[in-house]
Amino acid sequence: MLEDKNPQKTSLSELGEFGLINHITQHFKVENPSTIKAVGDDAAVLDASEKQTLVTTDLLIEGVHFDLSYMPLKHLGYKAVMVNLSDVYAMNGSAEQITVSIAVSNRFPLEAIEELYAGIQLACNTYKIDLIGGDTTSSTKGMLISITAIGKANKEDVIYRNGAKETDLIVVSGDLGAAYLGLQVLEREKQVFKVDPNNQPDLDNYTYLIERQLKPEARKDVPGILKELKVKPTAMIDISDGLSSELFHICTQSKVGCKIYEDKLPLDPQVISTCEEFELDSTMVALSGGEDYELLFTVPIDDFEKIKGNPNFSVIGHITAENQGLNLVTRANQEIELKAQGWNALKGD
Repeated sequence: MLEDKNPQKTSLSELGEFGLINHITQHFKVENPSTIKAVGDDAAVLDASEKQTLVTTDLLIEGVHFDLSYMPLKHLGYKAVMVNLSDVYAMNGSAEQITVSIAVSNRFPLEAIEELYAGIQLACNTYKIDLIGGDTTSSTKGMLISITAIGKANKEDVIYRNGAKETDLIVVSGDLGAAYLGLQVLEREKQVFKVDPNNQPDLDNYTYLIERQLKPEARKDVPGILKELKVKPTAMIDISDGLSSELFHICTQSKVGCKIYEDKLPLDPQVISTCEEFELDSTMVALSGGEDYELLFTVPIDDFEKIKGNPNFSVIGHITAENQGLNLVTRANQEIELKAQGWNALKGD
């Protein structure tokens, strides 16, 4: 049977706003007892309980935060949810609900929106999150996605950015720099395709990097692991804009300095080999790449024995006095000032 190369596309105008909302949310199930009423009324209803509520939101804009020439819509939906859940886990909380608002131009048919929401639904199913509302509207150009995540945490468990103290250890989950390199690979292949549309990209050597860029995972497991280890971080943040930028946030808000060590930065072998291929400095990629969605946190030095052998974590440095500034100790044992060179959403061209 021959594949239909031009399948029928359904215009969004055929459904209207409310018809579209009903269509794309009909298969979402409620997972959390705190969700009293999800989609379908003027407002969602949540059980406030005795815990503190965590709320975070992100706006993703086509051409700024994602490029649909290589970002599949299903992956985009999944990633858009991860971006928000990561912030909840960085507060040492558990995420329970999301709202999703989208604006799309008339170049997107219903089938494209279905793909986007298939990724959102996969994220909800995987992380046990309830979709409880949102909005849809038209856009004069491109796609915009705004997601708000709602979570909960016991008052005594919430971790802020401003609690780091002198001598605390600086710890990071997972590895760094892969998402940035995945983006570089995809951008390179995009340029090759522009020159020769018949060229088929060979991405076998970059599978981990591309997955980290297109389908990242939020570190839902970290709060649980820390609880099992009986370790409570003094400060925590997720790595969305790059390690150096996130360190600046913690140090500025905690009024401290820091010292991290180049040879302690966790790098995947694929990161190292691809940096060599692209003639990039792997340390700079780890410090400034961004979009890793790992968790960066500080713990009292007394907890070193609990943390040191855990394969999920790397101790990369320690907190110092504020007047010592932020510094990187190189492999040659030279101390250089650390600069925040990660993603800046409002930076000019």
